[in-house]
Amino acid sequence: MTSQERVLCALNHVEPDRVPVSDGPWATTIARWHKEGLPTGIGPAEYFGYEFVGFGGDLSLQLPQEVIEDTDEYTIVRNSNGATVKNWKHRTSTPELLGFLITDRKTWEEYKPRLSMNESRVNWEHELARNRKARESGFFCTFNGVVGYDRMAMVVGPETLLMAIVEDPDWVRDLFDASVQLVIDMAEEMIARGFEFDAAFLCDDLGYRKGTFFSPQAYRELLFPAHKRACDFFHSKGMKTILHSCGNVNALVPHFIEAGWDCLQPLEVKAGMDIIKLKRDYGDALAFMGGIDVRKMAHPNPHVIEDEIRTKFEVAKAGGGYIYHSDHSVPDNVSFEQYKWVMQLVHKYGRYD
Repeated sequence: MTSQERVLCALNHVEPDRVPVSDGPWATTIARWHKEGLPTGIGPAEYFGYEFVGFGGDLSLQLPQEVIEDTDEYTIVRNSNGATVKNWKHRTSTPELLGFLITDRKTWEEYKPRLSMNESRVNWEHELARNRKARESGFFCTFNGVVGYDRMAMVVGPETLLMAIVEDPDWVRDLFDASVQLVIDMAEEMIARGFEFDAAFLCDDLGYRKGTFFSPQAYRELLFPAHKRACDFFHSKGMKTILHSCGNVNALVPHFIEAGWDCLQPLEVKAGMDIIKLKRDYGDALAFMGGIDVRKMAHPNPHVIEDEIRTKFEVAKAGGGYIYHSDHSVPDNVSFEQYKWVMQLVHKYGRYD
C-alpha cells in the first residue's frame, strides 16, 4: 500500500495493511537526534517513514514584522499579525504573548480587509513542485491551516477573545468566519492551480488540561457554524477533514462529529483524552490520530511504552479508524534510541495480519 492508500483506509474505517504513521518531534528533539545517530541531512519524516506531507500558505494579516529586542536567549518581535511576542532561542515552546495591535471591534474592522486572499500568500512554484513530488511518491497530502479560536486568539489575544465570547458574540462570529473564509479561499485557489490534496489538516486548539476554553453551548453558537462551513467545503472537494485540537476537548467531540470532522488529533493523555474510551464511544463516526503518551517514551524501562502502545493499539486500530501519532509532539527528553524503539513497537503492534 502507498501512504495515501493506507491513510485513506484508516480514515474510511477500513483496516489497511498496518496502522499509518505520523509524528511531530520538536526542533530541539531533532537536533538531539542528529547528535545521537540520525543521519545528517535526513529528517525524522524521511528516516521513520511518516506518511503525511502538508502544504499551505501565509494566513496572517501580513503586517510588517519588527524586531524589538534581540538577546542571546530570546527575541521580542512584533509579528505579521501585529502581536508582540517573545520567542526563546534555545528551547522549543509556544511564543509568550506580550501585546496585541487589535483589541477591539473598531480596530478589527480597520484591519479585517488584510485577511483577504492574495497572490503573495503562497510560494506557488515551490509548493506546487513539492506537492507534485509528494503525489508521485504516494504520500498522503494535506492542506494545512489554522482556523477559529486558535487563529484569532493570535490576532486579538486570548483574553480579549474570551471576554468577547460573553460580551460581543457577533464580533466573535465575524472573527471566526473571517479565519475560515481565508482558508477556504486559499485552498480553492491552490486546487485551481493544480494542487492535489487528500485532506484538510486544520488546527483549532480549544482545550487546556482540565477542559475547554469555553462551553459547548458557546461552541455551538459561535464556532460550530464556521467549522461546519470549512468541513462542508473540503468535503465538496472530495477531501477528508482532520481537526488538531489540543487539551481536554471531550465535551466537544459530539459537536465535532456533527460539524463534519472526520478525524480528531492529537488526544493529549495528560489532559484526560483517552483513545480507548473515545474509540469505544465514537469510533463508528470519528477516526482518531494520536493518544500515545509522550511522557512514557522517555521512561527508562522500555516495557512502559510497549505496554502503552500495545494496549491502546489493540482497541484503537480495530476496524480501521486510527493513525499513530504522539499525544502532542515529541519533546527533547526522548533519545534517538528511545524513539527508534517506539517506531519498532508501532510497526509491531500496528500490523493487521
